[in-house]
Amino acid sequence: MPAAPRNHPGAASPEDRRPSTNPWKVDLRELGRRPGSLHELDRTAPAPEGWGLELIRVPGGAEVHLRLRLESVMEGVLVSGDLEVPVVGSCARCLEPLEDTLALDVQELYAYAGSTTEATSEEDEVRRVEGDFLDLEPLARDTIVLSLPLSPVCTEDCGGLCVGCGQRIDDLPEDHTHEVTDPRWAALAERFASSPGTPGESTTPEEN
Repeated sequence: MPAAPRNHPGAASPEDRRPSTNPWKVDLRELGRRPGSLHELDRTAPAPEGWGLELIRVPGGAEVHLRLRLESVMEGVLVSGDLEVPVVGSCARCLEPLEDTLALDVQELYAYAGSTTEATSEEDEVRRVEGDFLDLEPLARDTIVLSLPLSPVCTEDCGGLCVGCGQRIDDLPEDHTHEVTDPRWAALAERFASSPGTPGESTTPEEN
């Protein structure tokens, strides 16, 4: 029985050929580097903690749905398509909890190491192909976080909170009002309220 052939120096080991278990990373070996080669990607990946702003965020572990087209070009891999992600937060006007799903378009070039684009770009100006893989997580994170509203609202016409009682205005009757005392007269009103008798009435002198 002939001996099994040994890997020659530089050959990929079985570990190297094993697909990445990280759903955010894409194996480019099937795509190849021939310009015009295409690969369709449809998968979900869990969102890490920390994707969000003060009032709205992506729940940690939430599924981000990626529908992408990977195209091999001279300088790297052009990634385009869309993603969907759930978000939760609080209305900036009435503070009620809110939930939504964002649908966002993406398009980004991942440059090959040694390409003109990679060589002439600053570190933070272009994304890079890492060996035989590209990492979609930073692209998704930046796209999502930059799309989040600084002041999310539950509805566009949310009335906010009543300044008198703190209740949600949209839940109150239309004739809801509060008696407002002019602060310039507040001290005087308090003085009359604490004085004996009614203002304008004469007091009865004490008998000896």
